[in-house]
Amino acid sequence: MVADGLLTRQRYREVPPRVDYELTERARDLLPVIGALARWGYQWAWTAPRAGEAVDIGAVLRSLPGLEAPKGLRGVTQLIVTRPDDEDRVYAVTAKKGAVTVQEEALTDAPTTISGTEAAWVAALGPDEDRKGLKIAGDQAQANVLLDGLAPLHAREAAVA
Repeated sequence: MVADGLLTRQRYREVPPRVDYELTERARDLLPVIGALARWGYQWAWTAPRAGEAVDIGAVLRSLPGLEAPKGLRGVTQLIVTRPDDEDRVYAVTAKKGAVTVQEEALTDAPTTISGTEAAWVAALGPDEDRKGLKIAGDQAQANVLLDGLAPLHAREAAVA
């Protein structure tokens, strides 16, 4: 994908070695297509994870920029996916002018934070929309707007950005 101009690659001189990949403008132009594929997947291909199957919640969240912001979503919401290896994933979801951006970064002053284990996120984003395992701090209404926008039924109906 680097050779095709969709990603830039940055190698860091660290131990252990680290490489970051970033989307290029060309790749960002594909986000509406990714959003449409996410909607299709929610409608036709979502199943509960099989035993031992890894689910990358971040991949689901990264499809958000391909969809329009859910009605009423505003500002920044921090999402935390706690993992058994203590390598938690933290995302900042920003809604601005009807569009959504997602960055993998921690915020010190997020007005709303939603956190949970990978299993809790899978349950919340699945067809049953079981949010009991998620913890919400801050603006409950904003958290619900975002979670509703991520839910399969709503994502199916969401317009492509």
